[in-house]
Formats: sequence, C-alpha cells, structure tokens
Amino acid sequence: METKKSLLSRLPIVAQLKKSVGLQRGMLIAGIAMTLLFLLTAALAPLLAPYGASERFNETQAPPSSVHIWGTTAGGYDVFSRTIWGAQTAFLVIVVAVALSIFLGVILGLLSGYIGGWLDRILVVVADAIYAFPTLLLAMVMSIAISQGRSDMWSGIFSAAISITVVFIPQYFRVIRAETIRLKAEPFVESAIVVGASSVRIMARHIYKNATRTLPLIFTLNASEAILTLAGLGFLGFGIEPSAAAEWGYDLNHAQSDATSGIWWTGVFPGAAIVLTVLGLTLLGESMNDLNDPRLRGRKRAAKKARGNKKQEELVEA
Repeated sequence: METKKSLLSRLPIVAQLKKSVGLQRGMLIAGIAMTLLFLLTAALAPLLAPYGASERFNETQAPPSSVHIWGTTAGGYDVFSRTIWGAQTAFLVIVVAVALSIFLGVILGLLSGYIGGWLDRILVVVADAIYAFPTLLLAMVMSIAISQGRSDMWSGIFSAAISITVVFIPQYFRVIRAETIRLKAEPFVESAIVVGASSVRIMARHIYKNATRTLPLIFTLNASEAILTLAGLGFLGFGIEPSAAAEWGYDLNHAQSDATSGIWWTGVFPGAAIVLTVLGLTLLGESMNDLNDPRLRGRKRAAKKARGNKKQEELVEA
C-alpha cells in the first residue's frame, strides 16, 4: 500500500500538486480542470454531440434554439456538434504530433549529444535552420507538400500532425542533447564505459531515463502550441475538409463574414473552445514548469514558513 502511495505521489501532475501553495495551486487546479474538460469532451464526443460533424441541415445561420442549442452555420452545420467533434480532432492531432516529435527528437538528441563530432554539428545546424522558420509558415509549407492543403479526416489529421511534428522536433532535440552532454560527463556513465558497456546500452539504460525527466513539462506546453498551429492552418484554409471532420480554425474562418451581419454564434463557440483549451494547457504547463524550478520552490517554502512564524507570534502575544 505504501509503495502504491509513493508511486502515485511521484506522478508528474500529482507531485506538482503536492508542492504547490496559494495562487500557484489555484492556477494548477484551474489548468487541470480545463484540460480534463477538453479530454473528456474529446473522449465522449459521440455521446455528447447530438449530430455528426459533417451532418447538414436546411436551416442555415439559424440562431440558438431547442433543436440547435448553439445555432447553425452558413453551411447548415450544427455549431454545438462541430465544436464538440472539433475537440476530438484537436486531441488526435496533438497525440500524433507530440508522440512523433518526442520519438524523433529524443532519439536524435541522444545520438547527437553522446556521439558528438560531425553528426552533432550537422544535426545542430539542421535543427537551428528549422527553428529559425516561423512555426505557422513552416506548418503551411509542410501541409501543402503532404496533402496540397486539403484532405479528408485521417489524411488531414496525419498531414497536420506531421506538419506540427517538423516544427516541434528541434525543441525536444535541443533539450535532450543538452542533458545528454551533461550526463555523459557524470561518474556513473564513465563507470559504465570502464566496465565495457556498449554505447547503445549506456544511452538506453543510463542516459535516457535521466535526460527525459523534463519531457512532461515540454509536452503540456507543446500541446497548446499544437492546437494554435492546427487552428491557424484551418483558419488559413490549409486544414481538414468540413465534410470530413470538424476543425475549430476552419469554422472560425467561415464565421468572419457572419460577424458583420450580427450572427455571433458561429464564431464565439469554436473561438471560446480554442481559448479555454489553450489556456488550460498553458496554465498546467507553466505551473508544472515553475514548481520544478528549485529556486521558486525555495521562495514558496520560505514564504510559507514566514507566515507560520508570524501566526505563531500572534498566538503568543494573544
């Protein structure tokens, strides 16, 4: 039982929640709540959405009513259903994009940091060249190259995910490479080299586990950036076809002309979904990042101790 409790307390979000105090705890809880809402909406989309993502109706631009609680778009789509299904599309893109980014970024970072030499120089130059491009511009170029900018549901999800993957790989590569270079000089790695362990075994058994501790933090921050990149692609017309799947950026694009006519419901709800999801993931990622900084934790403990001492003094005086 104690082992289970200790394992639970070491989980990324649980560990940060135990360390947090005051405003930081409030931000972390708010981030967790909004992120859970997004995940539950994506998982339960078939149960929550009354209609299909590509189901069309004769009532176009109809205001919110008992039949269509968030109204309909100019194309006859139900706004509530498309917003719900859009969460599932965003979740699938995030999972594929970040999983591919982590896989490739970690492998390249380990090889570059441990082997060094000409391989390290080439990979660093390529990563810096990719990193120099604006995120959305690079994603647009990759989307056009992969699917000519338009596609059905699964090919659209994978093309958007691969576009975002190319942008994120240098971030994981830089972090893992820097950690690998630092760990390579540690005594336990030098001991493994002395006893004759192979390079593959050293990277897999000794360096990998220690170099990837910060990945959960980067994952949460990149997830919010992935949603913004996906929405940007859809807004600029490089996303998924509306007849194939729901996508928040595409819906926002087609809501622009509605706004000038006083038709607010076609843009407010998908826009709010993007804002709340990105805000939740950002609060979660930033809070975890702050709580993993020993200097910030030290300041919080000092402040907490000072408050405790002040309370004690007040009790003594009373």
